[in-house]
Amino acid sequence: MSEPVVIAVAITGSVPRKADNPALPVTVAEQIASTREAYEAGATLAHIHVRNDDETPSSDPGRFAAVQDGLRQACPGMIVQFSTGGRGRDPASRGLSLQHRPDMASLSTGSVNFPTIVYENHATLVADLAGQMQRYGVRPEIEIFDLSHLHGARRLVEAGLIDARPHVQFVMGVKNAMPADPHLLDLLLGEARRILPKATWTAAGIGRHQAEVMDWALARGACAVRTGLEDNIRITRDRLAGSNAELVALAADAVRRHGRRIATPSDARRILDLAP
Repeated sequence: MSEPVVIAVAITGSVPRKADNPALPVTVAEQIASTREAYEAGATLAHIHVRNDDETPSSDPGRFAAVQDGLRQACPGMIVQFSTGGRGRDPASRGLSLQHRPDMASLSTGSVNFPTIVYENHATLVADLAGQMQRYGVRPEIEIFDLSHLHGARRLVEAGLIDARPHVQFVMGVKNAMPADPHLLDLLLGEARRILPKATWTAAGIGRHQAEVMDWALARGACAVRTGLEDNIRITRDRLAGSNAELVALAADAVRRHGRRIATPSDARRILDLAP
């Protein structure tokens, strides 16, 4: 039997506005409905941001809890992953949602240039977020925007703040950060295998790079792929994506094209070392 691949869907980020794409889910109800459609299309991990009523990024733990409660009902077994990202959020509030004990949470291990800001993740904040995840039993997904961030993850392992089998995501194609280049992916993957030999991994391509990075990851044996409107509000340069589910369907096609199968919720939990 072919090896399963987890399809992660990042349903809405902290930057695009609903006006950019009417399908972008912003309210709690919209996020639950959009994730349900993506789940039915094959997604088994949902990466969650929440918004205030004016669509600005929010750290409100109540909103995170409401989305999670809805997904537990609407998408049985789906992995819920909260964002602790920093765009538009006070650093002191980035871990507030972890008290609700999602299955996973994103954890960036270093700072990086974004198109208009510095995405700041200083060492004290990173250690604090990792410690909160450990305390609440939340499995981190380590977001790698630069080679040095792998060594930041290794330091967390050495400090006992994360285990020796982290889940690592290489983020490629952010302007001013790491370009989308298969040679760079090989370098990153080689270093990850050298210093984090037990890690599971995936790669995310931003914007027009989404599909090609997915193909590179699948060709190299990644256990997961990521898609969704957060990373790419367009399928092509000429046509707006209809929904998160439409992007998940394209990811599912890519998985099958590489001779793999789509992970079930139980597969996904086994692959990422999560409880049933």
